[in-house]
Amino acid sequence: MASNINPSSSSSSSSQIIVKYDVFISFRGMDTRNNFTDHLFAALGRKSIHAFRDDKKLKKGEAIAPELIQAIEGSHVYIVVFSKNYASSTWCLRELAKIVECHNVSKKRVLPVFYDVDPYEVRKQSGDFGKAFAGYEERFKDDSEMIKTWREALIQVANLSGWDIRDK
Repeated sequence: MASNINPSSSSSSSSQIIVKYDVFISFRGMDTRNNFTDHLFAALGRKSIHAFRDDKKLKKGEAIAPELIQAIEGSHVYIVVFSKNYASSTWCLRELAKIVECHNVSKKRVLPVFYDVDPYEVRKQSGDFGKAFAGYEERFKDDSEMIKTWREALIQVANLSGWDIRDK
């Protein structure tokens, strides 16, 4: 499926975004790749729902890849699978920030899934999320705006209605 969308973003670019995916799933591979998200991708595939998946080429510490940005921009719906170590991945947080940016501009739907993590921890960045951000405060002390963006993105998505699937 491919359709054109002309987003009304603050960007000066007048180019159109080609929608390539029905769903973009943001997840922390070490927590969910071999269980929940594998099953989710399989279930979506059985329903002929085209989901983006690129969890093999990402390199730690690099800026978000242009292909990943295009995949996020080119998706209709976003599923964010919050898990214990989600916030310990700068990739996940960069994806989340881009997802929130696209959601705010184009009103595309974001569906949060809280996989063995309390939504409160995500919203308040406590527990494992708090530990991750304590490290980021030191590591990225010269880029407090990026940390602020990540925190706000977590709060915004955690405040959406979603699925809490702990201990199931």
